[in-house]
Amino acid sequence: MSTKIPATVVTGFLGAGKTSLIQNLLKNAKGRRLALIINEFGETGVDGEIVKGCKIEGCPEENIVELANGCICCTVADDFVPTMQALLNRPNPPEHIIIETSGLALPKPLVRAFNWPEVRTRVTVDGVIAVVDGPATAAGRFADDPQAVDAQRATDDNLDHDSPLAELFEDQINCADLIVLNKTDQMSAADRVAAEAAINKELQRRAKILPAKFGEIDPAVLLGLGAGAEDDLDSRPSHHDLEAEHDHDDFESFHLDLPQLASPDQLLQKLLPTIERHDILRVKGFLDVADKDMRLVLQGVGNRVQHYYDRAWEQNERAGRLVVIGLKGLDRAAITRDLAL
Repeated sequence: MSTKIPATVVTGFLGAGKTSLIQNLLKNAKGRRLALIINEFGETGVDGEIVKGCKIEGCPEENIVELANGCICCTVADDFVPTMQALLNRPNPPEHIIIETSGLALPKPLVRAFNWPEVRTRVTVDGVIAVVDGPATAAGRFADDPQAVDAQRATDDNLDHDSPLAELFEDQINCADLIVLNKTDQMSAADRVAAEAAINKELQRRAKILPAKFGEIDPAVLLGLGAGAEDDLDSRPSHHDLEAEHDHDDFESFHLDLPQLASPDQLLQKLLPTIERHDILRVKGFLDVADKDMRLVLQGVGNRVQHYYDRAWEQNERAGRLVVIGLKGLDRAAITRDLAL
């Protein structure tokens, strides 16, 4: 364990106080060389430019990496693992990595990703910290602004889970090694009792609850837990455990090169019944639509398929391509035949 770089995962809803807690961590790191991976997005989330503007010693701008392609637990292979590899392969790698998740993230899939061969021997989850909005939890809302959380959900095209706030809250606290009950300065004694009761009611494992205002907790308390959470997944229950029984070795994927389409409906009319027929888990790719200068991004989770134009095609890039993902045993020939255009 001592040869691995420790990483701390900070989870919690939008507005819970992750920004304040992380800034306090960085400002009081006492020279420890840190790296920060930011996955929150939205105007009220952790803003990388704000953190960079603090000019915090020990965490230079190049050590602050923003993942803005959607919920980190849903884009592990595409975003998180390559980012971790890039940090670890630097000539002067960080001494500690702090990972701030989207408020919609399920922390357990992210912790599980530390078992991927690309990073397992080089980094370990020192601890998972769940930041809880005290007043909102006491009131039974869990998030300070549920509408803002819903808006965040609506803008994340990569999100492949649609859990109610209560379930997300339970997943976050039950994956945590420490629970920070934040905004205690805005709570009465009765509110604090109610908030702690709401946490303990859903808590299925031992985790210390720490009161805080403005996320101010000594880094010596938060860092150096030595939890090795990636080796302790069975003790961290989740509503999505049945979905997570398969690790990445249980999946397979292949891609199809697609011709130019007169309309997206050419593919969509075939895609939905093909997904149902072959129990396809995910599809993603880019479509080349005639008379359109922009590429069409397509994302599908189960039978929920979304598409949107994101940017202009670059020179010599224009080509349709679809990646199909499912459990091992996909009938590639049949899927290819069913999607033939």
